[in-house]
Amino acid sequence: MNRVVIRLLFLFSFSIGIHGSNAQVQSVNMSGLVRKKIDRSPLSFANIVIKSAKDSSFITGTITNDEGRFIISNLKPGSYLIESSHAGYQTNITSIYVGSLSPNIDIASLDMVPYADMMEHINIRGNRSAISADLEKKTFSVSDNISGVGGSILQAMQNLPGVTIQDGKIFLRGSDKVAVLMDGKQTAMTGFGSQSGLDNLPASAIQRIEIINYPNARFDANGNAGVINIILKKNDEKGWNAKLGFSSGLGSLWVRKDNLPTIRPQYTLTPKINPSFSINRRKERLNIFFQADNLYTETLNKNEYADRNYDDGTVIRGQLKRNRNTNFLTTKSGIDWYLNPNSTLTFSGLFGTEKIIDRGDQPFFNGDLSKRLRLWQFLEDELKTTVMASAAFRHAFKEAGHQFNLAFNYTFHREDEQYFYDNILASGTGKDAFKLLSDEQVFDLTGDYVKPLKQGRMEVGFKVRRRTIPTNMDFRPGLNSILDIDAGGWADYREIIPAVYGNYVLEKEYWEAELGMRMEYVAIKYDVNRNHRTYKSDGYHYTQPFPSLRLAYKFDADNKISIFYNRRVDRPNEVDIRIFPKYDDAEIIKVGNPGLRPQFTNSIELGYKKTWPGGSLYTAAFHRFSEGTITRISSILPGSPLIYAIFQNAGKSRNTGVEMILDHKPSSKYSFSLNATLYRNEIDSFSVRNLYPRAHQFSAEKQRIMSGNIKWNNIFRFSKGWEFQTSAVYMAPDIIPQGKIYARLSIDAGLKKTFRNKKNECFLNATDIAGTYSIHRKINGAGFYYTSHDYYETQVIKIGYTHAF
Repeated sequence: MNRVVIRLLFLFSFSIGIHGSNAQVQSVNMSGLVRKKIDRSPLSFANIVIKSAKDSSFITGTITNDEGRFIISNLKPGSYLIESSHAGYQTNITSIYVGSLSPNIDIASLDMVPYADMMEHINIRGNRSAISADLEKKTFSVSDNISGVGGSILQAMQNLPGVTIQDGKIFLRGSDKVAVLMDGKQTAMTGFGSQSGLDNLPASAIQRIEIINYPNARFDANGNAGVINIILKKNDEKGWNAKLGFSSGLGSLWVRKDNLPTIRPQYTLTPKINPSFSINRRKERLNIFFQADNLYTETLNKNEYADRNYDDGTVIRGQLKRNRNTNFLTTKSGIDWYLNPNSTLTFSGLFGTEKIIDRGDQPFFNGDLSKRLRLWQFLEDELKTTVMASAAFRHAFKEAGHQFNLAFNYTFHREDEQYFYDNILASGTGKDAFKLLSDEQVFDLTGDYVKPLKQGRMEVGFKVRRRTIPTNMDFRPGLNSILDIDAGGWADYREIIPAVYGNYVLEKEYWEAELGMRMEYVAIKYDVNRNHRTYKSDGYHYTQPFPSLRLAYKFDADNKISIFYNRRVDRPNEVDIRIFPKYDDAEIIKVGNPGLRPQFTNSIELGYKKTWPGGSLYTAAFHRFSEGTITRISSILPGSPLIYAIFQNAGKSRNTGVEMILDHKPSSKYSFSLNATLYRNEIDSFSVRNLYPRAHQFSAEKQRIMSGNIKWNNIFRFSKGWEFQTSAVYMAPDIIPQGKIYARLSIDAGLKKTFRNKKNECFLNATDIAGTYSIHRKINGAGFYYTSHDYYETQVIKIGYTHAF
């Protein structure tokens, strides 16, 4: 108990400095049309003046073009008077309220007559600053997170409010069912329904990260916990512009726990190297851009010590250690072609290659370590290649924010994976191997139409996706092999998803409403080798509506209460149903399940936002209810020590909690952010039938736990461009499938110096500086239980410099 109290006090003595601008725009574009009231013809060169409604002071102005249209840019939210005048016409004064939802508004027409007796009063709303005025999303700049600069995207997300990282996955409010997008699109680099690639994708390639807890109907329906949108860097400034960056570091600074006997040393003092380069040239009607980032790391990727206890009294102690070398290169280039002032055509391409070499050791001993039962040593050689090509057309109509977008995206992703094993027993050594080749192709066609209204906006659109993944697995068993050679062969995954959506936003002076509906048809077909002894070809299809709703009431300009509702789905990813066993652990075999079905979730949230000069507070109560919960089930068969972890639909689950985000800047020298989430995870009792490697029944009791996390972040600004940041994260114990994960604590720090009006910068940062972060689990299965403690690499020191030309 004393250790827990000490850690909590230690946590609160540190602070975080993730400085996120919450994803609202800072200003509004207003458009309109001035007409002659008699014949409705446009009135050219009319004067438009915007004045403060409070004291009639001048704010800004413009004149109408030859079509009678005007656009006022960069209006701050508030109450205004719009004054239109023209020689020979009566001056017209109209009251305007600019609110906090739409970044673009259209007041339609202002009618002018030589003699007028009345003034129409129009209410309009736009966006204001604070924690996302529409509460839709929160946006964070990667460069502002000093302690996360120079690493991977996953490391950069570690300190974001509401986000936790576990086993290389992102969790939002206790759920890993998160849709990860890149530039608003699902990609093979971030995973179609999974989160692959985030652990090695360079953070230097990223401009900002958006967190969307309650996505509306514009977004694909998958991801019940929410959406994380990763925005890649792209420069469109005029002329020649270039930026060069370089960072380096060391990890695994010391051995946190000694190896079990007779295995190769674990990595220490692992190097990290991250060069980056971007350039663009914009002249007249063309903008050409290029961005390249490379992240090379050596990492103690896993160092897990596990004790397995079986009901018959058998105890097996082991260690799984992986020394990993990774090189991830990403390049993005393209052309923006400005066809005319209102239309833009963009062609872009992205190439990414990830090379992974794992050298692992996994010894197994009896309970007192007096006898080694076996030694499993392996080499993983994996190459992932991604090619993306996009063509996008954008047409902006004459009214601000009135636009049509059409885009085509193609993705090719190859997974070329080879494993080589030495299976060392007292009776001899066997040489096992397997090779997996998977080629994924995705075709996406999307269209979106946005029409600003007097009091809100209307959005409609469509999307069509075709996705295919042929996979081949070749097992090559050796002496005393545990490889299941009958589980090899081929499998073909095919996916067709057409969808349409509509979204309507209504804004009044005190009330706001957003109503959306997305209709999706999904057809999944998974064909497998007819000779597979366990699984057969399978698939499913459905047509489902996915509504979204948000209502809000504004007590005044600084106090708002909102209620959210949406329905989402999490479809099994191809890896989740993949029939081939995965042997990254010699005695815990992971297998997919073609019979897996989607998980549907209904979510509701009640939120309150309070803003004040220099800060904001957002508090929320939320509840999620899921049916067909997707989870891995671990079980054993009589007479075998092997544990089979197989995906199943476990039934109903619930996630209920509260969240608080406090962001305050007391002075120009100091700001802080405090995020606390408390929730209860609950999974009903269930019984399933596992088919692999042979049919057996599994039942689990009901699980529930109270959990949460606290993130306290501070940033200190000194003279001459110096900034210092510390970050503290505490994650309470939580339930996992069939077990529990224990508390975790991490403290990071970073120092940054900017030059030349913040164009150049250097930094120094360190993660887990107290060496307190590790993963401790307990799993309860039918006929066994095991406990594990993973001391993988968490302490890393990095230094870097970025120079803009």
